Amino acid sequence: MVRFSQTLGDKRSKSRENPYEQVIENHYYSQERQPQAVQMPKTDRLYSQPPRGVYQQDNMVMTPQREEPAEIVYERPVIERESVKPDLSKPELEFPPDQNIQFGVEYSPNSKPPVVGRNHTIRSNSIIYNDVVIGDNFRTGHNVVIRENTNIGDNVLIGTNTVIEGDVIIGNDVSIQSNVYIPTNSVIEDNVFIGPCACFTNDKYPVRINYELQGPRIRRGASIGGNTTFLSNVEIGEGSIVAAGAIVIHSVPPFYLAIGTPARIKPLPDHLKVPNRF
Repeated sequence: MVRFSQTLGDKRSKSRENPYEQVIENHYYSQERQPQAVQMPKTDRLYSQPPRGVYQQDNMVMTPQREEPAEIVYERPVIERESVKPDLSKPELEFPPDQNIQFGVEYSPNSKPPVVGRNHTIRSNSIIYNDVVIGDNFRTGHNVVIRENTNIGDNVLIGTNTVIEGDVIIGNDVSIQSNVYIPTNSVIEDNVFIGPCACFTNDKYPVRINYELQGPRIRRGASIGGNTTFLSNVEIGEGSIVAAGAIVIHSVPPFYLAIGTPARIKPLPDHLKVPNRF
């Protein structure tokens, strides 16, 4: 049950009282009760006018007199809050050099701010690093990350939550849907469609041996279905199609179809040998 206050006289709960001294409430006594001396507590308040007496005499009987509280001009808090100051005595974190972990990395002096062409729409929480060049009519969803040394052409769409890890080349008229991961050293040519949740990789032997990172190369006019996975250094040929959910472990020839897990390569039907239409 929710209870709403109906009068302004409802008292606040003690848990919500502030740390300052509370204004003294007037105490009223009936005529049958003998008046008792009230000791006024000490206060640091300054009033606009001196407070009047609490009692008055009426035919030798002390009766309480209702008084409006005087206006408080200034009230000094009893409890002073200390400002929170950072502890600068702690040493800075240091990591072994072989772990390649650094805090507060700054851009090199030769880096340049990102360049974005005309008529762009970049939605909230998107991050574009330095040394990124983007053409005209660029559009993003929300939470897009585009890292350094990425070149993007004209008429490109990057969907929500997509991550482009840097050192990536993307051509013209490309549509990349939401939640796509594009690793370093990837190439996506013109007129390519990439469905949602596609995941590309660039490390053939993850964390096992030293391997030169090689991302995928998606040739002109290819179509990538949703929820697909690609091993490193695969090439998707011109005009080919990768069906949804496929795991591509080998390169796909031009105008072929990759389908299944792992993907099987089949000739593309003639009626699908047409350009992508956005």
